[in-house]
Amino acid sequence: VVNDEELKKRIAEELALERARRDSEAQKRRLKQEQMYVRDEFGKLLEQERISSNEHLTRAILRERAATEEERQKAQRFAKQLEEKDRELKKHDAYYKEQLARLEERSAQFYKVTTEQYQKAADEVSARFKRYESHPICADLQDKILQCYQQHTQETLSCSALASQYLRCVNHAKQ
Repeated sequence: VVNDEELKKRIAEELALERARRDSEAQKRRLKQEQMYVRDEFGKLLEQERISSNEHLTRAILRERAATEEERQKAQRFAKQLEEKDRELKKHDAYYKEQLARLEERSAQFYKVTTEQYQKAADEVSARFKRYESHPICADLQDKILQCYQQHTQETLSCSALASQYLRCVNHAKQ
């Protein structure tokens, strides 16, 4: 009976070992499956993160391109406005230069006409009115009387003959 019992015991042990081995293999398979599941899930998470990161990057690039394009268009608008202002300024400059030339021409014509009219009026006045030359009359007698008065400051009557002669000369010149 001992053999049977021993045999039963051994069989029971072998069965327990077999079960333990199967359980161990089943655990290994479950562990492998769990590792595969975790690896797959982790891979999915990484892929989602990569996609999300790419989307953010793509959006950022698109925003930057849009901003760059907007700046380029703004610069083009400003350049066109500047060109328009420049054309306008050149047009005004040409207009004012033309006006200045006209004014200078009119001024020159006015000066010429005025000068001609002045000369004509001066010639008419000269032709109408003869010029009279005035010469001091009886200048030699006048000088003699002054010298006499200076020499005879106290005796002015001694110069009366010269004074009479001077008055006759002046009256004769008046006639």
